[in-house]
Amino acid sequence: MADTDTAVLPGRTPVRPGGASPVRRRGRRSRRLIALLYIAPAALVYLGFAIWPAIHTVYLSFLNWDGILPATWAGFDNYRAIFTDSMLGPSVWHAIVLILFFAVIPCALGLFMTALLQGTTRGMTTFRVIFFLPQVLPLVAVGITWRWLYNDEGLVNQGLRAIGLDGVTRAWLGDYNLALIALGFIGTWAMSGLCMVLFLAGAQKIDTSLYEAVAIDGGGPVRRFFAVTLPALRGEITIASVITTIAALASFDLVFVTTNGGPANQTTVPGLLVYRLAFNESNIGGAAALAVVLTLVVIVFVTAIRRLTREKP
Repeated sequence: MADTDTAVLPGRTPVRPGGASPVRRRGRRSRRLIALLYIAPAALVYLGFAIWPAIHTVYLSFLNWDGILPATWAGFDNYRAIFTDSMLGPSVWHAIVLILFFAVIPCALGLFMTALLQGTTRGMTTFRVIFFLPQVLPLVAVGITWRWLYNDEGLVNQGLRAIGLDGVTRAWLGDYNLALIALGFIGTWAMSGLCMVLFLAGAQKIDTSLYEAVAIDGGGPVRRFFAVTLPALRGEITIASVITTIAALASFDLVFVTTNGGPANQTTVPGLLVYRLAFNESNIGGAAALAVVLTLVVIVFVTAIRRLTREKP
């Protein structure tokens, strides 16, 4: 009779019912150790340059500190000051308006260009490089270039004068009512290429038999796009929306270079307020508190986008 507690086969390690052999357990532990060793360098870099600064920023938000003298405990005073600041509401609203130009319009343009170019192969590499170029350029250089394009004698006003629209010309980034919109169109130009490249890459993985099925059913290009392409690009739309929304809410360099929040704070955004609190007013605790609030706002928007774009079970 074979032992009912332990099954032994010739040349095999005894295995107890309901458990792995000691050899297998040692193998699993060694594989886990090797995996941890592989990810340890990247994990240490991420902890040192992302997680720890975030934790330290939260700590600084509870202090009164000018960056030089010893810090004192402030509790929630910095957060109270942030939420009672008259500039916070308008700056957050400006950032939300920029979402339209940084995220909504670029995603719509990217989908439109994908619908037009899908299936095209000739010249696509050059086309993608040209449209993706704004992502390669530093936003500081982009801001300086567009500030020149938007000035009184820039190419925008020269083009308007050339077609007889002299009365429309103005210093666009200095106009009280249009400065934020002019700034937003810079973001549209910078982000549209990224969205288009993401969507074109996603469209390449779609099974062509799906388009053939729609064509057999009598569907035209519009129906093929909405019935096949658009649902298949749900993941790419989510990624593009998240990236561009974060760029809008956390925008600083483009605003700082082009308008510095003007005219009359009509283009002030939370990222610029963080800079002013930290470097102009030497209020490190207040700047850290505003940075924490801005991070929470970004998390809320990103979570909402992911919930809206996720596939229904």
